[in-house]
Amino acid sequence: MNAHASPSTDTWTVAGRTFSSRLIVGTGKYKTYQENADAAEAAGAEIVTVAVRRVNLTDPNQPMLVDYVKPDRFTFLPNTAGCFTGEDAVRTLRLAREAGGWDLVKLEVLSDTAHLYPDMIETLRALELLIKDGFQVMVYCTDDVVMCRRLEEAGAAAIMPAAAPIGSGLGIQNPVNIRLIIEQATVPVLVDAGVGTPSDATLAMELGCDAVLMNTAIAGAKDPILMASAMKHAVIAGRQGYLAGRMPRRMYASASSPMAGLI
Repeated sequence: MNAHASPSTDTWTVAGRTFSSRLIVGTGKYKTYQENADAAEAAGAEIVTVAVRRVNLTDPNQPMLVDYVKPDRFTFLPNTAGCFTGEDAVRTLRLAREAGGWDLVKLEVLSDTAHLYPDMIETLRALELLIKDGFQVMVYCTDDVVMCRRLEEAGAAAIMPAAAPIGSGLGIQNPVNIRLIIEQATVPVLVDAGVGTPSDATLAMELGCDAVLMNTAIAGAKDPILMASAMKHAVIAGRQGYLAGRMPRRMYASASSPMAGLI
């Protein structure tokens, strides 16, 4: 991609679907569905993740997410938040497919611990079950370089390593591993979980990520709409910085202006 490309022409593709926005936002932690919709618009997002177990998609007697965050405006990415086994994940995503016909999904199988990192053995098993069931699966995972390769070999449509524990806002804790995962992957790599500030999102993009996914960083801000806008610009800036190619690091000073021709 030419470094002079505009955000609208610098696209990325997952499971045969092409997107311009490299910022994916979540649903379910906002005060209202309207605030959620406003934040998604301010973020310029094209994809929203939907926690099938936590968001109303089917009960018309209660406020429904789809009445605000509309499926004809956004690509819905159902996820398996709250699942701890492969069977739970498959059951949850089958319900999502029945509700909206969605087959591009996000898999997360969590460990029952305070840090909520994914159980990677169970995640790999769940991925294999879902692929056999006809799903295209973007996989939330730890930043284990070897396990990420195993996920891709098993058929993952995208690799989504955590920057830090879900909802922590700690930012990217291991940029070396994120970079190694990107370098070996032939499918999109997205930082997912742990982003807290626009600078975190910029760093993810500077490392070469295809996109960034976040929920709490926007929903938990004092002004979610303003933060969504900030994240949009941060992702664009990081992507352009990656395409431009940063200057080399040097151990010592180098004059900003040429030394020749001084008076």
